[in-house]
Amino acid sequence: MSRKLAAVPTDAVAGFCLATAGLAAAIHLAVEPTVWPETALQWSAIVALGIGPVGLAFYAWDIGMKRGDIRVLGAASYATPLLSTLFLIVCGFAQPTATLALAALLIASGGLIAAKDMFAKRSR
Repeated sequence: MSRKLAAVPTDAVAGFCLATAGLAAAIHLAVEPTVWPETALQWSAIVALGIGPVGLAFYAWDIGMKRGDIRVLGAASYATPLLSTLFLIVCGFAQPTATLALAALLIASGGLIAAKDMFAKRSR
């Protein structure tokens, strides 16, 4: 769909993100207890996450979908849960377990299956 709507500027992503944030905030307030950040560092971390890896990822994805190789993007997207889980382990927020290793193996296998056409294309 992004290719069909390539004329829509990538800046429109900000509107979609704002609408999603509003909906998420409404649902959060309706069903979850709110815990407010207590320090300036915590507020800064929230802002940095929103602008950095979360916000920029939407822009990068939109540009990639409009101008990049969709098969490569699809196959590369399998790396996201692997890298985030590895980051949690390295930072001490998760423990490396056999279950995580199995999950990583299954995710990597899915990525290889998604990329099989790219490997076949290169060998020709």
